[in-house]
Amino acid sequence: MTPVAPFEGFSVGEHHVKRFLLSAVAVVGLFWAPASNRAEELRVGAFDVDASPPVGSPLAYDPTRGIDTPLSCRGIVLIGAGKPIVLCAIDWIGISSGGQTVFRESLARAAGTIPERVAVHTLHQHDAPRCDFAADELLRDVGLADAGFDTRHARDVVQRAAGAVAKALQEAKPVTHLGLGTGLVEKVASNRRILGPDGKVLHTRWTATKDAAIRAFPEGTIDPELKLISFWNGEEPIVALTYYATHPQSYYRTGLASADFPGLARNAREQEMGLPHIHFNGAGGNIGAGKWNDGSPENRQVLADRVAAGMRRAWEAQKKMPISADDVAWTVERVALPLAEHLDEQALLKTVQDESAKPSDRYSAAKHLVWLRRCRGGDTIDIGCLKLGTARVLHLPGELFVEYQLAAQQLRPDLFVAMAAYGDYAPGYIGTEIAYSQGGYETSPRASKVAPHVEGVLMQAIRKLLEADQPQ
Repeated sequence: MTPVAPFEGFSVGEHHVKRFLLSAVAVVGLFWAPASNRAEELRVGAFDVDASPPVGSPLAYDPTRGIDTPLSCRGIVLIGAGKPIVLCAIDWIGISSGGQTVFRESLARAAGTIPERVAVHTLHQHDAPRCDFAADELLRDVGLADAGFDTRHARDVVQRAAGAVAKALQEAKPVTHLGLGTGLVEKVASNRRILGPDGKVLHTRWTATKDAAIRAFPEGTIDPELKLISFWNGEEPIVALTYYATHPQSYYRTGLASADFPGLARNAREQEMGLPHIHFNGAGGNIGAGKWNDGSPENRQVLADRVAAGMRRAWEAQKKMPISADDVAWTVERVALPLAEHLDEQALLKTVQDESAKPSDRYSAAKHLVWLRRCRGGDTIDIGCLKLGTARVLHLPGELFVEYQLAAQQLRPDLFVAMAAYGDYAPGYIGTEIAYSQGGYETSPRASKVAPHVEGVLMQAIRKLLEADQPQ
């Protein structure tokens, strides 16, 4: 395996007003929570609702013809360490801007907390829906509603998830112990960006790679370890959370909604263990199964079995330790990500309004226009960190490169550091600074909506959240 090298180098107006007011409330909630809350018993509740789209509604790239594997919206509510903390993982390709706002506000209300203490992530399956209510509002204004996703279905999922969160709050179980484990995942992840002798991207090894010569290149920089966190009430396991960094596609464009191989692995382990299992995709923006996958349908189950084996190894290797509410904390750093220079407001607006353009292109333009206006309006993205004793879980946006995950672990080798990426999907791919000069799809204008110096912004936030020493 290649050694890890150090780094080189809604309506939009209404959205901003609401965001400002919520942030003002959040400051009070984050820093002035009553001290009595800290004395509460630590409890956890799990929730899970179906998130499969109806036939005929849009998947990311095709209309839904049916359901191959049911999609789910699942997560946990942690109670006792100040206001409740909600972690949510959804079998969709991405939730951006207005979608994040609606999901987080709704789940926060259901849990009796604030949106800043809610993290919503997708697993990024491609035969799955997307969601951005702010982009849909822009299109509704020009007579094109539901071009990118089925808004009625999305709001129904939000409503049912909120109801499930409220129920999880009421049925939460006491937590006395925490389990932490790692497990090697073999022959799944490989780096998508294969560099040539000149240091530029020579090949992109897609998630399904038919060319045997490209599959034959070394796996490259990856994180081969899957991280597991479990909550226990004495000897009774309550819920398991896992984190692994890779694009989740074995094959797609089938018209059949699918949780793909990470979802199959999660579901198999949940059935085997007999307790809720929530899985998060780590920093897998430049990681896929392409070295091990030529796109043959039978490989989906092969990859699922390999991920499930890693989950099982992590479960069997875990170490339990006592935990109380005093060992739990949620910290947020608000960051303004730098906008990519290639985004042109007038060009995007023209596409949004162009009745002759494809609906999918108009939705994409609307999504990017919302992001552009957010950035220019000073909007920020929350980077969250969950402290669980000696464990830290970082919650980040976009299709983040694996180097961020590896760097976070290197910053605090004394801690158990896991990462959930694919939070706010609006920035698209987020590469390292040097990657933007190396070429390749992931850092192209088509894929990434942030500027190269995004690395410095995110790493500063990560260092602060992990309480790591600043570089000299």
